[in-house]
Amino acid sequence: MSAPARIPPGGFRELGPINWAIAKLGARGIRAPRFSLFNVLGRHRLLFPVWLPLSGYLLYAGKLSRRDAETVILRVGHLRECEYELQQHRRLARSRGLDAQFQARIFEGPDAEGLSDRERVLITATDEFVVTRGVSPQTWQALAGHLSTQQLIEFCFLAAQYDGLAATITTLAVPLDFPD
Repeated sequence: MSAPARIPPGGFRELGPINWAIAKLGARGIRAPRFSLFNVLGRHRLLFPVWLPLSGYLLYAGKLSRRDAETVILRVGHLRECEYELQQHRRLARSRGLDAQFQARIFEGPDAEGLSDRERVLITATDEFVVTRGVSPQTWQALAGHLSTQQLIEFCFLAAQYDGLAATITTLAVPLDFPD
């Protein structure tokens, strides 16, 4: 059983018309009656619309492939034990070609059988970034062998974004959108 929400999801009055409309569109996008994350974060009427473009860029339009981005996001969610983040991104990852078997490899870690060198180094770099708040020179060199300069910068932003988001979700006890 999850903890009660520290800040309950808001409706029209708490979110205001713009954030409410964004939350409604988001809920439609995830095929749920409510997008709890947006209905909670949207209660900060100024911060939410500032945060959203960066988050959207990293998730939908960044320089990393969607497969690489989901690999990093799923690993962060696993490391932070953030069921909300995992629930959302298990579904999204499936739509981006990361089946349940591949997701299990991500959760197992960089030594899992069947991972490519690129996938191993992405998972290793994510582990280091989240756990030590940095990436070792050896891992960075390996990562740089697979990613461009822009992708390396984006990797750092993506890992930091989802690490911070997992901490925020957990701290606020954001309710699951799909409680089953």
